[in-house]
Amino acid sequence: MVADRDQDRLSSRIPIIDISSPDQELVARAVVKASEEWGVFQLVNHGISRELIQRFQNVGRRFFELSEAEKKAVAKPDDSREGYARRYTLDLEKKIGTVDQLYHNIWPPSAVNYSYWPKNPQDYREVNEEYTRQVKMLSEKIMEWLSEGLGLRREAINEVVGGEYLLNVNYYPPCPHPDVIEGLDAHTDVSGLTLLLTNEIPGLQVFKDEQWFDVEYIPFAVIVNISDQILRISNGKYKSVLHKTTVDKERTRMSWAVLVRPTNDTVVGPFPQLIVDNPPKFKPMVYKDYIYRKVRNLPFVDLDS
Repeated sequence: MVADRDQDRLSSRIPIIDISSPDQELVARAVVKASEEWGVFQLVNHGISRELIQRFQNVGRRFFELSEAEKKAVAKPDDSREGYARRYTLDLEKKIGTVDQLYHNIWPPSAVNYSYWPKNPQDYREVNEEYTRQVKMLSEKIMEWLSEGLGLRREAINEVVGGEYLLNVNYYPPCPHPDVIEGLDAHTDVSGLTLLLTNEIPGLQVFKDEQWFDVEYIPFAVIVNISDQILRISNGKYKSVLHKTTVDKERTRMSWAVLVRPTNDTVVGPFPQLIVDNPPKFKPMVYKDYIYRKVRNLPFVDLDS
């Protein structure tokens, strides 16, 4: 159920859903409605313990507080997405702020390469593996609700989208020009689903009804972004949320995003059951080809119906 809030303000706030409610049908409807109208929602009482979230965020923060030489022990090679790298360096002319990132696969075991996982802090692997188990269960529950919202088998979306899980930790150091600089440009995620934690520094904004909305910081809540592949398989019923980040003048902002995504060779297109009475809005495409076109800003007009 949606958490109790001022009813007059609900329509202009990112949905907040308490999934511990005994009425799971009501919870499922709230998740589906938020995915149709916003493409983003926050989950509270989601079953991942506060202690685990604190430990997970703590090992990530401690990694970014290491010296540059220590962080480069897991540096990203040019031919890999995994590893540590500085994505952007402060550039006032281009209005770009400094953003450091750490990427590595966390599931399935066959996709995990521990050479990209920090060895320091020493408990990094233990904590990340336990968080992976918990967040995977949560993501599968969300995908079951979304599948049922399309009138499909509960496993339908997970079978297409849930092939791999990638962790992306973003580190935004204090920026002297927050009125000019943004963190990450406006974008939708290329994955299927993104489950996000942030620290207490605000900065995430989402776009709806021709305006930007700040995402309220709720301690220990999980922010869920519907992403491009669920947009495509749902034939546009679920939105892929456009979002961006801002930076803070004096404080460091961090976020921990788990991207749930198809395997590279998975063909992604609208479920056949959804295009019996409605024309397809998207043509099927191999996931790695979709990524190739999107990261290079190549057009999709000639590929989509």
